Amino acid sequence: MNERLRTVARVVQAQTTLEGGGFTVQRPFPTPVLDQVDPFLLLDRMGPVDYAPGAARGAPDHPHRGFETVTYLLAGEMEHRDSAGHAGFLEPGDVQWMTAGAGVVHSEMPSARMLQEGGRLHGFQLWVNLPRRDKMTAPRYQEIKAAAVPVGRSEDGLVTVRVIAGESLGKRADIDTRTPILYLHFSLAPGARHVQPVPRGFSAFAFVFDGSARFDSSSAGEWVDEGRAAIFNADGDAVGVEGGGQGAEFLLVAGEPLREPVARFGPFVMNYKAELLEALRDFESGKMGRIAAEVRKVSANGTSEQESYS
Repeated sequence: MNERLRTVARVVQAQTTLEGGGFTVQRPFPTPVLDQVDPFLLLDRMGPVDYAPGAARGAPDHPHRGFETVTYLLAGEMEHRDSAGHAGFLEPGDVQWMTAGAGVVHSEMPSARMLQEGGRLHGFQLWVNLPRRDKMTAPRYQEIKAAAVPVGRSEDGLVTVRVIAGESLGKRADIDTRTPILYLHFSLAPGARHVQPVPRGFSAFAFVFDGSARFDSSSAGEWVDEGRAAIFNADGDAVGVEGGGQGAEFLLVAGEPLREPVARFGPFVMNYKAELLEALRDFESGKMGRIAAEVRKVSANGTSEQESYS
């Protein structure tokens, strides 16, 4: 099989901004230069940051409707609480795929241990838009512990991939996605090469968070280093990559575009403005629920303000 390698449409620099209760993220989109990569609405890199005791920050109680949040932790510990009484605990390598659907109020905070002792926090949150037919579906959680995330390796051992969604190097993820999605965490040794099949017509991007990589199909392609994202043209059925002199770690994310109207206001992503107003009314009236006081002790670092929305 002769794959046609995709070319790079553009390379964007992640912008640094504050989120939640005051933690810093690197965000390749949405920004003034790139609004979305349909069906993906946002990618935030949390950290890496080393917190002193008592200094860790998270995202206190805030609502979501109409999309999914995918949290992938590389370092640290995070606790999740929501208005439906659900609680979760993420450690390094764990994944939480939350389908907000019709609406949920939740909090994402460093663990009680991290709040008390400090430590390193590093991870990602990806927002995935839901198709119109699923925007008011019941909320759902899929939580995968690190040991259950499939790991593939090339025959020469120079390429490793953690398969969060989709398939790579003979490994397939157990995540159930509402629309076809590929979410891969690659680690390449210096000079390693790999060709990853990506269905023709999918939107696709790669975000480099360590080292550098070259994604263009030609040897004259641009090197993409840490904190930058390569956005691919839909002109092929595979992405070719080469690791730089220090190797590379990057996320490769691809999905079938929805090609539907997008109306967004902070934590709500619908198709039309009237639906956003309805979501705001439902949240303010309590229809999305409230997090019970007995499961909010994770927020006992004194912060209670809601998430800041960009």
